[in-house]
Amino acid sequence: MSEGAAPRIRPSEADRFPWYMRMILALQRRKYGRPLEPALLWGRIPRAFPMLTLLYRSLDRAGSPLDPVLRSLVQVRISQINGCAFCIDLNSAAALERHGSPEKLAALQLRETSPLFSDRERAALAYAEAITDSARGVDDALFERLRQSFSEQGIVELTALIAFQNMSSKFNAALGVPAQGFCTTGP
Repeated sequence: MSEGAAPRIRPSEADRFPWYMRMILALQRRKYGRPLEPALLWGRIPRAFPMLTLLYRSLDRAGSPLDPVLRSLVQVRISQINGCAFCIDLNSAAALERHGSPEKLAALQLRETSPLFSDRERAALAYAEAITDSARGVDDALFERLRQSFSEQGIVELTALIAFQNMSSKFNAALGVPAQGFCTTGP
């Protein structure tokens, strides 16, 4: 989906949402100035969206063994692979808000050779790429590389974050959700 193209299904606030969806949309309006297009689309499955939101909040929390910038870098890279303009936009903005560098965002595809990335970041990004590319998969050498930088709890949470971002970016890419202009300096 090219940037600026119309979504395949036009989300609408005119859809009839239950009270809890209207509350979530109001919170998004306060934070972003408007509801997020994926929320309006997920709102068509009103029982699923609150659970989806709770799942993401449980992964993106202050007590996570994964630092916030790393979480955002992983999410941006998965979004790049899956071609999700919305996710690249939103997750790049989140990375910058979390004090990630624009240079690092721009160098994500070169992470193995770029001096900007730590071994921990390289391992997490390689793992995210391997999971995202089902034909490639995760081999024992990559998993051992992860063990050198992450606890078992960290690996489980990283895996859950990768799975969540794959679902989210594939959903948005398939429905043609465009970027909403959150990141003006994105990758």
